[in-house]
Amino acid sequence: MLNEIDKLIKEIKEKENKISKETLDRIREDLNIRFTHESTKIEGNTLTIYEVKQVLVDKVAVGGKDLREIFEVINHEKAFNYVFKSIEEKRDLSEELIKDIHEILLDNIFQVGIYRTENVRITGASFSTPSWDKVRDEMKFFIDEYKNKSKVLHPVNLAAWVHGEFIRIHPFVDGNGRCARLIMNFVLLKNNYLPIIILASERARYYEVLDKFGKDGEQEELFKFIEEKELQSIKEY
Repeated sequence: MLNEIDKLIKEIKEKENKISKETLDRIREDLNIRFTHESTKIEGNTLTIYEVKQVLVDKVAVGGKDLREIFEVINHEKAFNYVFKSIEEKRDLSEELIKDIHEILLDNIFQVGIYRTENVRITGASFSTPSWDKVRDEMKFFIDEYKNKSKVLHPVNLAAWVHGEFIRIHPFVDGNGRCARLIMNFVLLKNNYLPIIILASERARYYEVLDKFGKDGEQEELFKFIEEKELQSIKEY
């Protein structure tokens, strides 16, 4: 599957310069709306995709919705734009970047950009997250391992590993899932691949492959899932 992905990505990059900036901007706007909708919906946000568009594009409030849900979609769009900005600035994945993304995601909602100081449990997970007093060391090791694995893993698999390992550590009290999907797409974009959208309707399989990774370090199924999503993104694009 990786060979097919690389072949199609090469074809895309050869054709992209023939597409107008206006068209590329519209594609990115559509991507942002759909990614924001699905990523927040996975975590329980009840806004429909039309309501997300109303908030992000039309800049019109949605009546009868909790203020937190409105902030979730607004913040997610800002965080995704920050990912693109960081790519343009040629930044690499770091604890500082992760905290910046988390701060944008949870602005006006929760304590932001600070590692948790309490133990947490992922609902339904068969593994336990590290104790809060080990999170700082775990995150330092996470970044070191990312740098090592970036030399040996295919970028799509590297992005999958980043997602799975971040969820295993669960460094924040809230917002870990959205943050994980954003930094996964950061890694994909940094390596000239396309960002992916995991649908809320795929939640069961998505949680299952993450659970296997967190419990046993099982990479194969997580890698396959993310490869499938990348291939899907390429074909849609």
